[in-house]
Amino acid sequence: MNLNKTVPKIGAAIVAVTVFLFAVCLIINFTFGSYLVCMFLPIGYIMMAAGFHHESADDRKAVSMIGMLFSAVYAVLIFLVYFAQTTSVQLGVLSEDALRILDFRRGGLLFNYDLLGYGMMALSTFFIGLSLQAGSKEEKWLKYLMMIHGVFFIGCFIMPMTGIITGMANGETSNGRVIALVCWCAYFLPIGVLAYRHFGK
Repeated sequence: MNLNKTVPKIGAAIVAVTVFLFAVCLIINFTFGSYLVCMFLPIGYIMMAAGFHHESADDRKAVSMIGMLFSAVYAVLIFLVYFAQTTSVQLGVLSEDALRILDFRRGGLLFNYDLLGYGMMALSTFFIGLSLQAGSKEEKWLKYLMMIHGVFFIGCFIMPMTGIITGMANGETSNGRVIALVCWCAYFLPIGVLAYRHFGK
């Protein structure tokens, strides 16, 4: 068994499944479920990113390593955000002031950290996509989807500074937030599927 192919393939499968489940949880308004699956996504993504780094050509190792490092930053931020939601916030042991800061649904500090985390993921996909040497049509799609996904970094980094995010926590605009996240899932799901097929070859 070639673990350099098998582990990233499993990681890509985890990415595809968790993104799909995240979309389902958003649609059916299962908040705890959406938080829970988001903690498995970084695990699968790092496994997948490591596979791309391993197979990158020598003249692209530095670029793929940058992608790997950004994936680690993404994972740390996301674990902090969602572990807090599924433990301290969920159990209701925090004061009102603490909830204002830590409750994801109120658009506070941790919501901003969540966006920053996905900004780091966007940078990671950009650099990993840049390191890919695409041969087939599918691999070209994978490469360009990952690189274009890097554009999300701009919004994820800038939006929390504008105050728009706090407004999105209101019930009035929460539907727009759900639609935006489902659209992101529809974009990112093919990346997981194509990566799975890539490592299966």
